[in-house]
Amino acid sequence: MKFFIDTANIDEIREAHSMGMVDGVTTNPSLIAKEGRDFEDIIKEICQIVDGPISAEVISTDTEGMIKEARNLAKIHDNIVVKIPMIVDGLKATRRLSEEGIKTNVTLAFSPLQALMAAKAGANYISPFIGRLDDLSQEGLLLVEQIVEIYSNYAFDTEIIVASIRNPLHVLESALMGADIATIPFSVLGKLAAHPMTDKGLKAFLDDWEKTKK
Repeated sequence: MKFFIDTANIDEIREAHSMGMVDGVTTNPSLIAKEGRDFEDIIKEICQIVDGPISAEVISTDTEGMIKEARNLAKIHDNIVVKIPMIVDGLKATRRLSEEGIKTNVTLAFSPLQALMAAKAGANYISPFIGRLDDLSQEGLLLVEQIVEIYSNYAFDTEIIVASIRNPLHVLESALMGADIATIPFSVLGKLAAHPMTDKGLKAFLDDWEKTKK
């Protein structure tokens, strides 16, 4: 499984990258807004740090507007993947961008049929938002399982980016199901490496080492 980091914070990206845990980055308008900086400057800086897919989202909601924005975003760097909302106009834009060779990540997917349509439209990536489904007392991970099965049934090349991850269990279950990618907030990424038994064992080793010096 590939790990993407879901942030627009440069310090978080640098730290995660230093761990060797960043295969790509996903951003969105909300994450960009938190940084209080120029959108294009942030994207360019991310591309200098991470040599992998960098998702940047359009804000238009009509087909022609999305295509225009996508073309401009694709010019920033070869690694740019354009995030397109999972709406009818978004599917139209995805089809045309696919024909132009511009990579797309269809985002805000909440049903397996949406994922099927995105794949048929030629999306390179699909982003099911599992945490937001959990918030509504629905099974977000079930959505991932269904998409994995559908894509396997019909040999779609579209990669599954599990998004809206809230905890390490989301990552574990997604990996067991065979999802291609998990895009993980920085706060959750650190938790993946943590275990109380690791801390306990390390403390015991260090305590015993100190005894050898007496």
